[in-house]
Amino acid sequence: MQRKPERIAMASACLMLALLGATEGAEPGPWALKPVVRPRTPAGSSSVNPIDAFLAADHHAKGLTPLGPADKRTLLRRVTLDLTGLPPTIDEQEAFLHDESPDAYERVVDRLLASEQHGVRFGRHWLDVLRYADVDERMVAAPGIHLWRDWVIRALNDDLPYDQFVRAQLTGYRTTERTQMSATGRRSRKEPRPDDMFALGLLARGAVLRDGKDSGKLSISAVDTVSSAFMGMTVACAKCHDHMYDPIRQRDYYSMKALFDPLVVRKVILATPAEIITEGRALDEAERKRAEVEEPINELIAPYKKRLYDERVTMLPPDVQKVILKPERQRSAAERKIADDYFPVLRIDTDKILAVMTEPDKKRYRELRRRLGDPASRRGRGRSSLPAFWTVEVDPKRESEPSYILTSGDPDRPERKHPVEPGWPFGPANPDLHEGRIEAFSDWLTAPENPLFARVAVNRLWQWHFGEGLKKSPSDFGELGGTPADPALLDWLASELVARGFRMKAIHRLIVTSAAYRRVSAAPPALAESNAAVDPTNAYLWRFPLRRLEAEPIWDSIWSAAGGLDTAVGGPSFDPSGGRSGMRGGSSAVRSPAVGSSIRRAAYMIRGYSTSRDVVPVFLQAFDVDDGRVPCPVRTRTVTPPQALFLMNGDAIERATETFARRLKDQSGGDLATAVDLAYRTAIARLPTPAERDRCLAYLDRDPARLKGLAWLLFNLDEFLYVR
Repeated sequence: MQRKPERIAMASACLMLALLGATEGAEPGPWALKPVVRPRTPAGSSSVNPIDAFLAADHHAKGLTPLGPADKRTLLRRVTLDLTGLPPTIDEQEAFLHDESPDAYERVVDRLLASEQHGVRFGRHWLDVLRYADVDERMVAAPGIHLWRDWVIRALNDDLPYDQFVRAQLTGYRTTERTQMSATGRRSRKEPRPDDMFALGLLARGAVLRDGKDSGKLSISAVDTVSSAFMGMTVACAKCHDHMYDPIRQRDYYSMKALFDPLVVRKVILATPAEIITEGRALDEAERKRAEVEEPINELIAPYKKRLYDERVTMLPPDVQKVILKPERQRSAAERKIADDYFPVLRIDTDKILAVMTEPDKKRYRELRRRLGDPASRRGRGRSSLPAFWTVEVDPKRESEPSYILTSGDPDRPERKHPVEPGWPFGPANPDLHEGRIEAFSDWLTAPENPLFARVAVNRLWQWHFGEGLKKSPSDFGELGGTPADPALLDWLASELVARGFRMKAIHRLIVTSAAYRRVSAAPPALAESNAAVDPTNAYLWRFPLRRLEAEPIWDSIWSAAGGLDTAVGGPSFDPSGGRSGMRGGSSAVRSPAVGSSIRRAAYMIRGYSTSRDVVPVFLQAFDVDDGRVPCPVRTRTVTPPQALFLMNGDAIERATETFARRLKDQSGGDLATAVDLAYRTAIARLPTPAERDRCLAYLDRDPARLKGLAWLLFNLDEFLYVR
């Protein structure tokens, strides 16, 4: 057996050969497959931050004049919302404004990166890409899926290196060392970290049931999500035919699917032995009480149910009747399938039984059903109240079965004449799978030599800070995705991520401390016109891009100003409608807090999809939040009437303005001039101008009751909704 370092070196060599198209007759691949070569930092710039040196070279080459730095108030609001999704408090504003030390801003950045709210903010970014949902039409892992979301947030707060962040979600192991040798020379599997079980929610999320059975979608979902999120390649385009533009064959797609074919979901009860025993006793007692009520119900409806059932059987074809009337254990496999197919036809629903019942029996039935509706009785159907999480594991039986190309991507239509071996696009022809299929893929994917891995990651981080990546299509690094605005800067950042041990916070700090990030967003008309003539899309960041806040920071800013935002980290999702438009069922969501109680951050707001009801709250829908069915690398950005209507007269705004007005009155001691200053500083992190203060006081007209209107006005300002 080869030693680990030798195997890694060999795998790296194979990786380079594959990515460079070194095999005979291979055609050159997309630019993104070329090795990352750390470029020299451009000379001639006085910038300390290398990012600015690269951008300065672009500005010089294109004749662009970059704008100067933003003022301290603007910069503080920008970076605080960016890194934590929350506006700066008045105390934070005061501290920064009065700190004259040369590293005052850098210390603010360090404080924000150390805040546990940073993980909440960037966890939401990553979960968009990884298609997190609380509900998704028969998703097996819905109960407890929020624990995967909480793992992502915690990993980002702990600054888990990006390669470990990805490996844990693919394999449950952070490192490439997954086996150990005992003193007697016996090699065994290392025990993974217990909390990293929750990372496997990425894969478990894709398991759905169809007709009560495994739909086979887990592996397809894994390929589509993993390839776009971490490889930045549209591998899913090869599901039905060879990729039209990139060197990805249909066989490559199904080889990658074969990596995940052996996976099945497994339920893990999150409780101590004592809690499990206590729960079992409670279920036994609830079942006994339920049986006492169900027995008379069953006796009451039995004759009606039999009559309706017999009538339906007589309407079936004679050969089907023969199968249905045969005892279940005596049916052949073909006959069992016939019986299963006709089950929906023969099922007798309660409304049909009630339609033929006598009035006295109906009355008796409803009385019994009311007794059955008691929570203790409902618990008796084997429903445990213990928390659980659905993880994934390899099924040995599935692992031994061949994988095939699927016609039209349908798991029920395999092309048995076209089996495929486990593999992946751009990988070695015969990967070493002895430690596991996904383990081999994750080692290849997260290798420092893999040019896709680091490039895709830093491009996403850049996008989340500036609104657009250096590469505009962050999940498509293929031929159609175009090339970066500054390829050298992208490669420098990619090499820097690797050099810094894949620590994402280091890259965040590098970006937000750059002069490019600190620039003002508005230019004098003449300068704006001359720069826009050369770079109309601001691709080279001669100014900071004006950005509208996403749904979550808008919600959080509203309730932060109102004073009722609960910033506790972790826990089930909540439904702000109180269940009126959300899906209850098997989701991990809980009802919205009552009026007057704290409101959670919008990152914890329920999202998902159902054909029978709205799951995503109206607020999230209005502000362009996807439902999680597919990866969302870039949020749609619209300005629509429903957004304005929510901010003008939504229920949440009504409650928030009342709370904000009460807060202003209490904190100002009844002095309306002070209340106006507090309102502006709380909502938009600046003092009002003298003209604004005068107009606000004229509107208030010495009436504290009008503070609610002032709060409403501030929530509807463009300045509240945008970061400049």
